Amino acid sequence: MVKWIHIADVHLGASPDAGDAYSKVRPQELWDTFAEVIDICEREQTDLLLIAGDLFHRQPLKKELKEVDYYFSRLSRTKVVLIAGNHDFLKQDSYYRSFQWSSNVYPLFDKEPECVIFEDLDVAVTGFSYESREILTPFDGGIRAEGDAKYEILLVHGGDEKHLPIQKSLLEKSGFDYIAMGHIHKPQQVIPGLAAYAGALEPTDKNDTGKHGFIRGEISERGTRFEFVPLAKREYLHLVLETESRMGNAEVRELIRGQIQEHGRENLYKFILTGKRDPDIEFDTGSKDRYGNILEIVDETIPDYDFEELWKANQENLIGKYIEAFGGCETGSVEYEALCEGIQALMANRQ
Repeated sequence: MVKWIHIADVHLGASPDAGDAYSKVRPQELWDTFAEVIDICEREQTDLLLIAGDLFHRQPLKKELKEVDYYFSRLSRTKVVLIAGNHDFLKQDSYYRSFQWSSNVYPLFDKEPECVIFEDLDVAVTGFSYESREILTPFDGGIRAEGDAKYEILLVHGGDEKHLPIQKSLLEKSGFDYIAMGHIHKPQQVIPGLAAYAGALEPTDKNDTGKHGFIRGEISERGTRFEFVPLAKREYLHLVLETESRMGNAEVRELIRGQIQEHGRENLYKFILTGKRDPDIEFDTGSKDRYGNILEIVDETIPDYDFEELWKANQENLIGKYIEAFGGCETGSVEYEALCEGIQALMANRQ
């Protein structure tokens, strides 16, 4: 049996989206979570650590490679296999090209597929790296398991239109026992039991919602089995809060505070306000960040006008005519939104 841990898109060196409370610590947290993976590999005596691209957010500095290699060198059993992705691609002057790794590290830093065979494990790992920011040529199925070992693994980075477009059907026919994928930050199985994105180890962008971590797996004569393991220190959450016309800024502030306490002050938030509000109130979306972990508050509420009373009081002017033009539109429709926005503008102009 061969045990592995699969990570991708670690993005060491990035400065992730974070609120005031965490902006300074988030870059280090990427390193800290990476170090946790190393500790897990050592504790569990994992056979392989598979890194499917974008270990770094940009071209790595020599001192950063030394730091990473120190972590790798602490592994008494684990062999590390890595490829370069579109962020840390192999420029001509990249330190990747000349760095001397520890003896347990096997970089597959060629643009053409290459294979490393571990005879003691009877496993072969195939992979290739980026030499530019994009690979527009689709994966054509030409990379196939060659029977070099009992078990065969593929490392691949990409999956969108500018980064190695991939057809699942071609992956299924490739003959590998496991396909470790990188580039897509959301962890997901591409082909159940065969191919998966580990996702970003830590979320780095406010749209990287959901759990993040790594994949733990094993290959044996019984087949391939793997599972996603959450590990990230923080999570980006997008929460929709429905307001009522009776609510003012203080009550909305308390509502947001309650949601943060419920879901965790360590997480990072985007709130979307929907529903209705008093026409005389404008929600202050910039002063509700008590804990320093709110990235954005979006106000999508609509003013709760009594259009019949408003029309009666303004039949002879532009406001009344505007209401008449939208007569009969349903609440929640595009027309209703246009009616609310128009009336709001007209009322503001009159004031």
